[in-house]
Amino acid sequence: MFLRKAAVGLLRRVRLHSDPIYASASRPATAMATTTPLPFSLSSKIKFPYQIGYESSWSTNCADPPTWIILSIQAAIILGMNVHPVFADDGSIQKNTESDAQDANIVGLRKIEDGSLISNVHTSKWRIFTDNGRDYFLQGKLEEAEKFFLSAIQEAKEGFGERDPHVASSCNNLAELYRIKKAFDKAEPLYLEAISILEEAFGSEDIRVGVALHNLGKFYLVQRKLEEARTIYERALKIKGRVLGRGNIDYADTMYHLGMVLFLQGRLNDSEVLIQDSVRILEESGQGESIACIRRLRYLAQIYMKSNRNSEAENIQRKVLHIMELSKGWNSLDTVVAAEGLGLTLQSSGNIKEARELLERCLDARKTLLPEDHIQIGANMLHIARVVMLNSNQLGRMHVSDAIAELDKAKGLLNNAIRIARKIINKLKMQSKKQGYGVSGETGPDGRVALIVLLQSLDALGLLESNRQELQDSGEKISTSEAKNAHFECISAYKELAAKRLISDSAEAKAEYLSCVKHLSSLLEAEGATQYRGTTLQELKDEIKRVEHGITQSIRHKS
Repeated sequence: MFLRKAAVGLLRRVRLHSDPIYASASRPATAMATTTPLPFSLSSKIKFPYQIGYESSWSTNCADPPTWIILSIQAAIILGMNVHPVFADDGSIQKNTESDAQDANIVGLRKIEDGSLISNVHTSKWRIFTDNGRDYFLQGKLEEAEKFFLSAIQEAKEGFGERDPHVASSCNNLAELYRIKKAFDKAEPLYLEAISILEEAFGSEDIRVGVALHNLGKFYLVQRKLEEARTIYERALKIKGRVLGRGNIDYADTMYHLGMVLFLQGRLNDSEVLIQDSVRILEESGQGESIACIRRLRYLAQIYMKSNRNSEAENIQRKVLHIMELSKGWNSLDTVVAAEGLGLTLQSSGNIKEARELLERCLDARKTLLPEDHIQIGANMLHIARVVMLNSNQLGRMHVSDAIAELDKAKGLLNNAIRIARKIINKLKMQSKKQGYGVSGETGPDGRVALIVLLQSLDALGLLESNRQELQDSGEKISTSEAKNAHFECISAYKELAAKRLISDSAEAKAEYLSCVKHLSSLLEAEGATQYRGTTLQELKDEIKRVEHGITQSIRHKS
């Protein structure tokens, strides 16, 4: 009974975001203006990838360095002491580290009272090593933390025995550190060893095994090993349901993570049921306005969007925005993110007027809360420009002057977005030049976002110029020089950054690059041209096939 109560009261919820990618590779070259949202969410605090969608992250939930959330699992649950233990810090502590760090479960003990064990030098050292490793881990000093965690494993084995739960606890700590460092080959054997020891000590259906399985499922999910993650989460869910009950919030946490895995596997209906139930459990537990519940509601909205159920997604997002407005007001970037998500959904549904009003309000808020050339402001301008272009398209030839005026507004927004993105990218170039080597994979969230904003803005500018020429057509042959130039600049920017290794090999960037190549190729074909600025039409077609093949292979590899 004590362990059941301890489990219910002390288990901590693990935050992990999964990020569906909204790639634009499939957009037709003749599209007026893409309505696909940027593959990231414009938040003010880091909420670790994957979410790139409405819940994705900027440095700090996203301000400027990324926030690192660490949770301490209670030792009673992992170690199963016979006598009531005294624990260390059991709250959440925030520190900064790389933006792709996930929540980590680290055990930290101040004191252990266990009549079955005789205290010795190994016991004392194990406590000290565990505490020190945890403290360095929370400070982001991973190298120092690793040394202490390795020492803790050794002391646990010598002081308690090779197959003692203390060893499992220490293995879990080191595995979590290796996961943060992306040393996955080192982490997995440690997770498996911890589970094996706990099963041997307490049985395969014990709650401590369920907690360890949840950690392993998270490890597989980070790597997109979806089938392995599904199997492990299902085992953890079964154990938590039996021990904690199906109305417990920690049972709901594993349910939510399993729902994310099913979503990524394309099983949208099954995913929806699980995430809906996890939300219901939180609401019935009085946590309907908690960060965890809001996160799940946003994920549920993504499922509805993926299923083309825009009205249901809109209802969820209105609910989230209402909660954020009441709890934080418009002086919070979290509220801005919620409003932006709703605005993009309204845009997809064709509700241009309300979408524009919301996105413009988001921009006004960001200009107050952020530096004037912050990349979030550039991305927000891109979103508004797309809505304005859609409005211009609706005005069409019945109101040509008004439609062109709208295009002028959109062009101003796009030029500003391009300027901001280039400023950030140029800064990265200078840093790379000083360092003397490429910084691929180390540009941080702002660098990755700046690249996508630049590519999408240039591509949208090309579409804008094509639309302007169509509106101004007086029967003469339409000039597409400005449109072609914008698309060509988009292609050149991607190639330059890729050649200098200033960008990682991201699917989002490839998709935007592919869109630019397709649009330029279509323009050349439409006017019967065979080349543009030294690049032939056949070369563009060959490049389209090459990039499409690369994206397809990448998707197959991930699945």
